Amino acid sequence: MTNVVSQLEASLIKTFLQESEGNWSSERRYYALPNGKVKEIKKTVAMRFLDQGSPELTELAQLHELDEDAVMTCGSYVEWNNVDITTGEEGSKRWTVLGSLGTTMYFGRNFPVPKLVVAEYYFRDPKTIYLWTEENGALFEEELRFVGKNYRTRQTVISRGGVQQMIAQYMEKLIA
Repeated sequence: MTNVVSQLEASLIKTFLQESEGNWSSERRYYALPNGKVKEIKKTVAMRFLDQGSPELTELAQLHELDEDAVMTCGSYVEWNNVDITTGEEGSKRWTVLGSLGTTMYFGRNFPVPKLVVAEYYFRDPKTIYLWTEENGALFEEELRFVGKNYRTRQTVISRGGVQQMIAQYMEKLIA
């Protein structure tokens, strides 16, 4: 039964990441719950699908010090930059590689955190993935959902000590 479940998860994540390939316009709204502040950001996100055995996934597995026989199913190379909608100020360009092994998603460097990020995930249905991770005492819960072929919604809830600190909502449109 476990092998059937792992094959199903591998198929779901591969399809999800393949459908995520392309250039996205992402409008984001961040709600800081304790003080009520709202920040709006617009990002452009470029995603490229990575198949099993790609050099990027091999390097990512080495970075996470996984066993040599641990082969990631698939992944994505992701680049993004952002613009603060209120001020028009552009942020720096960033990139990462993410890779899937079982129901674990491994992320590369280039995040503003001191250690590598690892998230667990499951599918609510073939078009909706739910990820969660803990980092620096905070819990990150994220849901990504395809709405048709050209749109995705994302919602992230960040909690610390069991208290919700921030909600981030994203509306993403495939532009190329």
